[in-house]
Amino acid sequence: MSKKKTPEIITVDAAQVQELLAQLQRHLPEPVFESAAAMLRTLQWVMELIQKKNASLGRLRRILFGDKTEKTKNLFAGNGAAGVAAKERKPVKGHGRNGANQYSGAQRVDVSHPKLKPGEGCPACEKGNLIERAPSRIVRIVAQPMFHATIFALQVLRCSLCGKTYTAPAPAAAGTAKYDPKVGPMIAMMRFGGGMPHYRMEKMQKDLGVPLPAATQWELMEESARNLEPVHQELIRVAAQGQLLHNDDTTMRIQSLKKERAQSGSGRTGIFTTSIISKIQDHHIALYFTGGNHAGENLGEVLKHRAAGLDKPIHMCDGLSRNLPREFDALLAHCIPHGRRNFVDVKESFPEQCRKVLEDLSLVFKNDAQAKQEELSPLDRLRLHQERSAPILEGLRSWMQEQLDQKKVEPNSGLGEAIRYMFNHWEPLTLFLREPGAPLDNNICERALKLAILHRKNSLGYKTQNGARIGDLFMSLIHTCRLATVNPFDYLTTLVAHAQSVRNAPDQWLPWSYRQTLATAIG
Repeated sequence: MSKKKTPEIITVDAAQVQELLAQLQRHLPEPVFESAAAMLRTLQWVMELIQKKNASLGRLRRILFGDKTEKTKNLFAGNGAAGVAAKERKPVKGHGRNGANQYSGAQRVDVSHPKLKPGEGCPACEKGNLIERAPSRIVRIVAQPMFHATIFALQVLRCSLCGKTYTAPAPAAAGTAKYDPKVGPMIAMMRFGGGMPHYRMEKMQKDLGVPLPAATQWELMEESARNLEPVHQELIRVAAQGQLLHNDDTTMRIQSLKKERAQSGSGRTGIFTTSIISKIQDHHIALYFTGGNHAGENLGEVLKHRAAGLDKPIHMCDGLSRNLPREFDALLAHCIPHGRRNFVDVKESFPEQCRKVLEDLSLVFKNDAQAKQEELSPLDRLRLHQERSAPILEGLRSWMQEQLDQKKVEPNSGLGEAIRYMFNHWEPLTLFLREPGAPLDNNICERALKLAILHRKNSLGYKTQNGARIGDLFMSLIHTCRLATVNPFDYLTTLVAHAQSVRNAPDQWLPWSYRQTLATAIG
């Protein structure tokens, strides 16, 4: 049995990789070159991570393959109180089932009793009267193409003598255009809300007997975007007034911008999609921006619309400097899970020390969960954390300082790096102990970025900057609706149907107010 030969390991720098890619691009077809380039850049990136002194095996595994879980009770399952809690957990009854009230988009059919009516006598006891109660509901789900077509065959009559023809009038259901106004918003929902590329929809619709070419899909979606632009701009203006702002970004691809930068040979090479979540009163607004700017630069552009005289907002982000706007001052809060994750990465090498940190932090998050469950006001939540969480964190800080001072941990080890990160960001990490309403994490923004990541995985990015702009618009509207528990499809189609009113007063057509505006207009 022959042994596999160990491959020769060659070290190349970034300039050599770029030169190799330039040579490959001249000889390979574009799709093959893109795959080869992605593999080479991935290999270069992994090698750079391995060479870093703080690149633990746990961190590399998480970056490359993702973590199944980061919950303390699962990380230390089978050991201590966390393991016992994990074993004793029981599945939630009815998990995965949806009640009839969850089907907000379903057609409702009221079915009356064929023989009995409210107010009539009871046929069983013949003494009481029948009183109407809540209906017994049956949910029936059927399958159909996402886009279905109707052919109206209009009868044509022709005079056998004079040749004059008479065509039957088209019914109202035939409409005035081939494509219903709702088609554009539905395409946007599938593309930017569900991650389905145009070519997949084209193939699926062809298989279902209702062709819908990719080029036509784009034209219909772009037309809808023009009608929705005023509301998108209004959301940006309103978001700038928020008292709590989250931001983060992820990498993205824009082919035209990438080629433009390659030809110029200078400037920034990265392309990003930034997610900004703004909380204003009881509403959350989601905004997306794709291009060459970092998260902090995009947040700075939004905050140019902020009214003068407002208090400093709370700005939640991770510890990267590129998330900070340059010309705007805010109360900075950092994400505790980012600091916590450094301990998760090295838990296999330092199990006891990491368990101490993770279990202490889990108590802080339990206190915050209790505040949410009891629906405490921001001030009452602050008092709860000051009473319960502050002593825990002060004790944790003293313990970490002791590890360094008494040389119980090597400062340059993975654990030492994790502790130093906590110390370097301690003030913004603990802002929630001093400022009402300050969050503990940036999870709401990271969840919002999943929409952009889904698009990147399925569509491999955007072709042009205009395509990215339209994608940002639809993602912003769709995810803002989801945060407001509003049906995104109903919202988009309503705005398209009332395009003129939306242009005249976009502030009246926001996700949380459009229903009232619509009711007033109809009334």
